[in-house]
Amino acid sequence: MVYSKGQMEDEITKALIQWEKEFKGRGPTEARTDILRDMVIVVLRGILSQAEQQLSRNLEGMALVKELRRQLVEQGRPQLEVIVSQITSRKVVSLHTDVSTKTGERIFVFMMDKNIE
Repeated sequence: MVYSKGQMEDEITKALIQWEKEFKGRGPTEARTDILRDMVIVVLRGILSQAEQQLSRNLEGMALVKELRRQLVEQGRPQLEVIVSQITSRKVVSLHTDVSTKTGERIFVFMMDKNIE
């Protein structure tokens, strides 16, 4: 199926919310996807559990939360790349991500092989 830019953004948002729920047991409270040239940028808000929020009150806990989340994404990376590739009809070249333990946000930046816009 061929999607418009807005439809792709919406479909990616829905798919990544579902992935978070299935892979991590809970989804974000808010999510948004923006396509800019050859990048797919996804922002997920409200992703930290109560336990992760408690751990994030000190530097050691913040590092633990970030490392755990990094490892989970690495395990799910193939699924994430397939999701984004299927919706955009482009190949994912690289995936960059980080979690803010302060705000409870995660950002994904998928670099694609071609301009999507």
